Amino acid sequence: MAVRDVTGLYAEFGADRLPPGQHRTDEFPVFTKGDTPDVDRETLTLEITGAVATERTFDWEAFADLPTETQRQDVHCVTGWSSFDHEFTGVPVPALADRIDIDPAATHVLFHAADGYTTDLPLSAVMRQEVLLAFEHEGSPLEREHGGPLRVVTPHKYAYKGAKWLTGIEFSTEPIRGYWEQRGYSVSADPWAEDRYS
Repeated sequence: MAVRDVTGLYAEFGADRLPPGQHRTDEFPVFTKGDTPDVDRETLTLEITGAVATERTFDWEAFADLPTETQRQDVHCVTGWSSFDHEFTGVPVPALADRIDIDPAATHVLFHAADGYTTDLPLSAVMRQEVLLAFEHEGSPLEREHGGPLRVVTPHKYAYKGAKWLTGIEFSTEPIRGYWEQRGYSVSADPWAEDRYS
């Protein structure tokens, strides 16, 4: 599968690939709010709820039938590290959106995870080709510690906006503060603006 390189998206937000206040690492550190939940592909379901014409549930087989893409992306953590050139394979959110009927009044998306984690983004920030529902990393199934079997990757935002162990996508007509946003983290999470905290 061809790899789409989206590492140049930084030019839309700032002058340098490495956002201000970040240091580069060749590692892919693991940060979570608690224990890693026990989820696997065989039992995973992805629920689409909220401001949509019809709520839907995808099992793994139905999800795997959606259009996929492999992208080369950078990861920026709010704690100060950035890691370049990760290859993620997954379903771009616009490809999923083509299969559901989103209410025209919808303005936000709340991602739900198996461990109870949530995070919110404006619909406009989610409906980008580089926002992937990722299930592979570097050609192998996404490791559980990194959010496998399914996580969101948001290379234009700090990584806490990319929910691991994804189980639900809720479309809403207003913002809903997620786990870290309720605890003082930035709603917009723009790395190039160093928008870490509210």
